[in-house]
Amino acid sequence: MSESPTLSRQRAPLASRRILVVEDEYFLADDIGKTLRALGAEIAGPVGYIEDAVEILYDGSAVDAAVLDVNLRTGMIYPVARALRARHVPFVFTTGYDRISIISEFQDVLLLEKPIDLAAMARKLAALIDGARS
Repeated sequence: MSESPTLSRQRAPLASRRILVVEDEYFLADDIGKTLRALGAEIAGPVGYIEDAVEILYDGSAVDAAVLDVNLRTGMIYPVARALRARHVPFVFTTGYDRISIISEFQDVLLLEKPIDLAAMARKLAALIDGARS
């Protein structure tokens, strides 16, 4: 007997979803990737540079959502956020700073403050993807 898509989605809420991870802290990037993979996601990255994230966005493959560290060593993530928004791809920001550090253009984006609750992040990301698809 085959498992229902709803039950399958509950067990692996990010199954067959490709998630871009942009994070310049190696261990956190690794933890985010492992958490999302455990829930069925395919990871694009993780990458720690804006240029690498842009390259992934324009390599011809689809991205279903993204986890973006706001402040990378090489600058702010806003060019990537703008490209994702233009494509209607949901994303969340991660940061060690307060919401006040986010420019007004992106005040509506879900902000997860570090240290991140990875399980909660994954649930919120899955909800964003489901919301974008409906």
